[in-house]
Amino acid sequence: MTKRTKLLGLGLEILVPLAAVGVLAIWTSQQDSYYYPPLGDVLSTFNDTWLFERVGSDLIPSLERMAVGFVIAVVAGVSFGLLLGRSRRARIAATPIIEFLRAIPPPALLPFAILVMGVGSGMKIFIIAVVCVWPVLLNTIDGASSLDLTLEDTTRAYSISKRDRLLRVVLPAAGPQIFAGIRLAVSLALILMVISEMVASTNGIGYFILQSQRTFAISEMWSGILLLGILGYALNMVFVMIERRVLRWHRGAHASVLS
Repeated sequence: MTKRTKLLGLGLEILVPLAAVGVLAIWTSQQDSYYYPPLGDVLSTFNDTWLFERVGSDLIPSLERMAVGFVIAVVAGVSFGLLLGRSRRARIAATPIIEFLRAIPPPALLPFAILVMGVGSGMKIFIIAVVCVWPVLLNTIDGASSLDLTLEDTTRAYSISKRDRLLRVVLPAAGPQIFAGIRLAVSLALILMVISEMVASTNGIGYFILQSQRTFAISEMWSGILLLGILGYALNMVFVMIERRVLRWHRGAHASVLS
């Protein structure tokens, strides 16, 4: 990729969102509807609400729940995914259960989670973890089970231990697919964080948005939605940076093959 192409891509990445914001600001300033307040009012409310007032009471609790549920999902998904991916019999036995459980719609789990765990943070973490585990698990299984046969035969020929084979061969080979599953889980974690906080909750971003809607605090409601968009974008950018660093070897090998 040439320097000119990189600069063009960077310019588009900056200018297109700015143009969209400008169009939105003009459009909302001309609206008479109560439900579409001017963008300036929403930004002012965002500044007052999410940079000061609601950080400790709503933003931080939401991020903590999302982080804990996401980490649990990643650890469980990668661990069981490697186990099932390396054992054909275990994979065949577990497939019907996995397909049944992952087909259950996430909102349908809310009544069960509330009944068993109450309405505290544990319920919300449970919902996030249960839903986010599936893309990580399935991608890990696929990556671990599709290891090149020649590579496997080579590790056996050199009598490499199972532990080293797992850590130095299987895990790196499955890394790209594992990260693909984790990237999907990041988006799901944000979505489930909001959904879980809209039901029988007393704080959090989802609770704030729902309460603002119920009390017709429209600028506050839109400020919460704006915050979710910013969080989603920021989390994706952080993950992309981590992925590029961890999988640098994979990108280099792919580029050398294409060249």
